[in-house]
Amino acid sequence: MKFVWLLPLCLHVLAAERMLVVAGLGGEAEYEQRFQTLAREAAKLAGGEALTGPQVSRAALKDGIARLGAGLGQEDTCTLVLIGHGTWDGEQYRFNVPGPDVTGEDLRGWLDPLACRQVVVLATSAGGAALKLLSGPRRAVFSATRSGNEKNAVVFPRYWVESLRDPAADSDKNEAVSALEAFRYAAQKTAAFFEMQKRLATEHAAMEDPGGVARATLARFGAAQAALASPQKRVLLAQREKLEIEIEKLKREKAALPPEDYRKRLQALLVALANLQEEIER
Repeated sequence: MKFVWLLPLCLHVLAAERMLVVAGLGGEAEYEQRFQTLAREAAKLAGGEALTGPQVSRAALKDGIARLGAGLGQEDTCTLVLIGHGTWDGEQYRFNVPGPDVTGEDLRGWLDPLACRQVVVLATSAGGAALKLLSGPRRAVFSATRSGNEKNAVVFPRYWVESLRDPAADSDKNEAVSALEAFRYAAQKTAAFFEMQKRLATEHAAMEDPGGVARATLARFGAAQAALASPQKRVLLAQREKLEIEIEKLKREKAALPPEDYRKRLQALLVALANLQEEIER
């Protein structure tokens, strides 16, 4: 059984993963430092690139997105994270940077030409205004707010970055944090923050993932991280990620499948996944 499942997957190699984290204009020294610190930490934890301080402008963000996707194919994943202040004037979302702001339309126009699967994290105020605009079949979008009307500075980014180094964010215990797990961790921590402070919540995290991209891996721990140094285990990691995507796809199709068919297919995938995890941990 184990051999039958592994054989068709042996040709897969681990897809490339890239991340660009951008710290926007803080406006005040406290926010400048906070945004830049979070951006640098996220990039370090995920092995990505950070744009902070004087490096950031509308043109630099456009160039950074082009660099993010350069040479990547359809199986690869690129992640764009914006940390800072966002605004919404009733028509357009804007990410605040030195000089002209970056609009939601700008972001869509720069991201659309990229071939890779995309994860966009709007860790800013008012980011919810761009959720529908940016989401697509090959792009999952996560926002600190559910609409453009949530305009206060957000605490979501600190918990989103924390998810990249906290094994507790790895809810399925596969030693990797997916974009979906990072979002759920940060959303839960953000809600708990307002409850603990006994304050009315001024932000409610939201997401759009019409194409099932949210399973993309952002960070790894333990054996999964160590396995990256082994070509053989990198193949196994690629197989595992393929299986995880298959499982998520099957779950979305559950309502359209006969119950027994769904159960058998899910069980087979879970057995294959358990076998792969055992191989990775050896």
